[in-house]
Amino acid sequence: MGENITQQQWEELIANDENAVILDVRSEEEVEEGHIPNMINIDIRQGQGFLDMVQELDKSKNYYVYCRSGARSAQACALMSQMGFETTYNLLGGILEWEGEVVE
Repeated sequence: MGENITQQQWEELIANDENAVILDVRSEEEVEEGHIPNMINIDIRQGQGFLDMVQELDKSKNYYVYCRSGARSAQACALMSQMGFETTYNLLGGILEWEGEVVE
């Protein structure tokens, strides 16, 4: 399972993590309303398409996963753990509670 972290923990960890990858698992429509900078977007609602795209990611990286409220990203972290990803972090509260930089 991925580790649930607060925004403060997220920012502290990511600042010192050369292997960090930010993964947004929301839909394209949601992403267009605003997203955390420098992320990659793979929509978890695509089901098998999500799994296929995630399978191609580098498992040695550390994944910082978020969605709207933290529910879908928790699910994504669980799936990624089953697929052999060792380090996944789930942003508690999702982008709804994010107070950092947002790109629109």
